[in-house]
Amino acid sequence: MYNKLLNKEATLAVIGLGYVGLPIALEFAKKISVIGFDIKEDRVDLMKKNIDPSRELDSDAFNNCDIKFTANIEDLREANFYIIAVPTPIDDHNLPDLTPVIKASETVGKVLKEGDYVVYESTVYPGATEEECVPVLERESGLKYIEQFKVGFSPERINPGDKVNTLTTIVKVSSGCDEESAENIAKVYELVIKAGVHRASSIKVAEASKIIENTQRDINIAFMNELSIIFNRMDINTFEVLEAAGTKWNFLKFFPGLVGGHCIGVDPYYLTHKAKQLGYHAQMINSGRFINDSMGGYVAKQIVKKLVKAGKHIQNSKILIMGVTFKEDVSDIRNSKVVDVYRELLSYGVKVDVVDPYADAEEVKEEYQFDLVKEPANDYDVVIAAVSHDKYLNLNEDYFKSITTDNSLFVDIKGVYRSKINKLDYWSL
Repeated sequence: MYNKLLNKEATLAVIGLGYVGLPIALEFAKKISVIGFDIKEDRVDLMKKNIDPSRELDSDAFNNCDIKFTANIEDLREANFYIIAVPTPIDDHNLPDLTPVIKASETVGKVLKEGDYVVYESTVYPGATEEECVPVLERESGLKYIEQFKVGFSPERINPGDKVNTLTTIVKVSSGCDEESAENIAKVYELVIKAGVHRASSIKVAEASKIIENTQRDINIAFMNELSIIFNRMDINTFEVLEAAGTKWNFLKFFPGLVGGHCIGVDPYYLTHKAKQLGYHAQMINSGRFINDSMGGYVAKQIVKKLVKAGKHIQNSKILIMGVTFKEDVSDIRNSKVVDVYRELLSYGVKVDVVDPYADAEEVKEEYQFDLVKEPANDYDVVIAAVSHDKYLNLNEDYFKSITTDNSLFVDIKGVYRSKINKLDYWSL
């Protein structure tokens, strides 16, 4: 398979062209023939014009690429090596929603031929690829797993907005259903991954490696958030404490904050779901999730308390939230915990404006049912710096004073303005 792809006697297809799939497809297209498939025709039309709908890649990234973008399943019949890179979200009950990856498996299963390869990059709990996805491929194709087609798992490790740790510079974990497929899959990825490929011993090991990456971060951030709650009661600044503790070489540098997005805020629930199926209640992971999921409400309640203490009338108060994306310098609003702050404040009857230079206003309206304001007003009782976008970092206290009323509060979620705010009442996690 590797040699056929290299000689362009076979074609690679990427299913799902979001922030993970498109960069992979374009990197491979510089070396081999690629089909980029997405079910959303409007996104495909943009990519045909060298536009990344996720706004992560410049138009130059499309240059010198042997790639065909399509939303037509029939075009996938030309492929022999399929990479599935679709979202794996959670539902309203924090349970894994495998619908996208199952539907993608059905799509590939309909065009799968003997000798073909299918590699999953979507984050799932250990065992999901072989227990949930492979049976779909077998059912739709009529082919037998391992004997007639091969399957592997190579978890995505793309960090949105990161211009240093990019797809090609991060070591790739790969795996296959047998020795032959494991080696072929690793060699295919080595075509584009400069940092090298780590060959996991099995598909389950590769699945597990990905899910604990984000679970580890989630637990550590939960510890920081719990510290911030404790230190707030002591009236000491958490970031100052961490700065002091961080002078020791082996102190792990995590910080408090709102934990959203489609990875850290989601993946631990996949692991706890599988653990529960096995009869084990994952205490530490669930505790971390509870703390992080409740931080938006905690921030809002602290703000309301400070408004009351300042003698402000809650229903007459006006608040500006700066930033609604799940992290800095990206346009992605999925599972943004800033929305939790917004909704909790609204429940108190406060008027809240939200601005964000990166977020798409239509997407915010569709996903969260509220409008972004184009420009801030000048009569806010509270300004919340919720996301530390680069465009916000150079704003000084004079600017914030110009958009606030007397005796106003500045809330610094990420602690990035700690030494810059002296005249406004200042609070951070």
